Amino acid sequence: MFDMTPVVKPIDLVAYQQGNVVSRTVISQTGGTVTLFAFDKGEGLSEHTAPFDALVLVLEGEALITISGKEYTVKQNEMLIMPAHQPHALKANSAFKMMLVMIKNPQ
Repeated sequence: MFDMTPVVKPIDLVAYQQGNVVSRTVISQTGGTVTLFAFDKGEGLSEHTAPFDALVLVLEGEALITISGKEYTVKQNEMLIMPAHQPHALKANSAFKMMLVMIKNPQ
């Protein structure tokens, strides 16, 4: 976590690195997390599952997100919900930035 002014542009809080995926946690609480990601073109996340619903908000670029075998192309100013326990993966079609919001279910 980090200190920040009340108003920020999330797109400016994470920078691209050639050949890498960069992440920066903005909020990490017991109820959920907000993380910013920057993917260089062609980079991605291999298929995995998460125990919580996750909302992806695209800040810049374009990516292919696969959820349970179904492909979705997402672009700047679009969002997508990845349901809990569903296998999903991501590949950046271009340099790509996103905000990932995970809301944890109370146990």
